[in-house]
Amino acid sequence: MQVTACSPYHAVSAGRSVIRMADGRSVFKVYYVDIIGRDDPTRYEWALASQDKATFEARLARLDLEGVGFVIAFPHIAKVFRFAPSAETVVHVRAFRPLDMAPLDLAREDGYVEFACLAEALVAADEYAAWAAAPDVATYLGRYARFEDAPIVDCAKLATYW
Repeated sequence: MQVTACSPYHAVSAGRSVIRMADGRSVFKVYYVDIIGRDDPTRYEWALASQDKATFEARLARLDLEGVGFVIAFPHIAKVFRFAPSAETVVHVRAFRPLDMAPLDLAREDGYVEFACLAEALVAADEYAAWAAAPDVATYLGRYARFEDAPIVDCAKLATYW
């Protein structure tokens, strides 16, 4: 296994909203996330990005996504998580480039698939728990993840270990 250097990681909440799709049934909670302290903050921080959140939401609405779930949006990548129509105890995920909504491939080396960065994992855990506990979709939609701040103390520990 070849271990490469990783950029520093400190994710913070940059807001949230809800987007209802044109079909009237599909709805997604949107979590905006910044990664602060990196080179090129225009790529990682919404306040400095080349597009604003309203433009992103308009582009997202045009994707005509179906289902119920949540979106985690950074300026450089957005992932749509939906509760699977074939088995709602499973979460499907797709990734897009927010600037033009071009699909992004989550396939990674050695046959693995990218699941999530820390912020995405924290939000996904809370969202999954809210889904499991909710007696209906309306109740689920009224609950939000508690995500605010997610620093990683050392982004080189695997390299050091390996």
